[in-house]
Amino acid sequence: MAAERKDVWASGEAYEPYVGRWSRLVAREFIAWLDVAPGAAWLDVGCGTGALTQTILDSRSPKRVTGVDPSEGFVAFARHKVTDPRAAFEVGDAQALPVADGAFDAAVSGLVINFVPDQAKAVREMRRATRSKGAVAAYVWDYAGEMQMMRRFWDAAVALDPGAAGPLDEGRRFPVCDREPFADLFRGAGLERVEARAIDVPTVFKDFDDYWSPFLGGVGPAPAYCMSLSEEPRAALRDRIRASLPVSADGRIHLIARAWAARGVVP
Repeated sequence: MAAERKDVWASGEAYEPYVGRWSRLVAREFIAWLDVAPGAAWLDVGCGTGALTQTILDSRSPKRVTGVDPSEGFVAFARHKVTDPRAAFEVGDAQALPVADGAFDAAVSGLVINFVPDQAKAVREMRRATRSKGAVAAYVWDYAGEMQMMRRFWDAAVALDPGAAGPLDEGRRFPVCDREPFADLFRGAGLERVEARAIDVPTVFKDFDDYWSPFLGGVGPAPAYCMSLSEEPRAALRDRIRASLPVSADGRIHLIARAWAARGVVP
């Protein structure tokens, strides 16, 4: 039953109901925490559907925001959804950003760094792209702990298919997604005044279908695994997860999503 590890990031329409809607909640608190002055030039590394870019535009009065993502599908979605003339999106690799040295006042990344093959290189690239005294910051999900919608999924999946644990479960794959390892990544890039913190947001699902349907979209490790299963094991997984969730009297499911955020300053 174990699926080959393959992270699929192509469809913005599928990503939004899966974690895009929750990422937007984290993005608001994350950007407020950075407190970058208005009129700044921002770089959004791994911009995906444009959630973080839109938050910057809405809350920080930037001069411009440049989003870079390796997925042509995500870049096309972001261009369609984020129409502010201050925003621009292009296809590019976090490990070799297509931007000049020191071109930005702040470089940020949401829910991406752990998926980059050379994570340290990606943070060094963000530093390279940022001027002296500028901010470099990112956040990732707490996969092993309190990103509860994913944790419930993988706990049920591994109980039914122990082979899913090692190659697929993000909580095992990404040890960097914890407070100190994540902060160490920023220290290792030569950034100063490095800080890390948890950001918790509520994830309230109106019913079980609202929770389960996004896992059928195929975008991201958990949905890709879910859709790799044949009908019978997928139904068994669905039923096991349903039995584990805290359902209130009105049918809603109240969980939380925790992200680890880190920031540093370019010397």
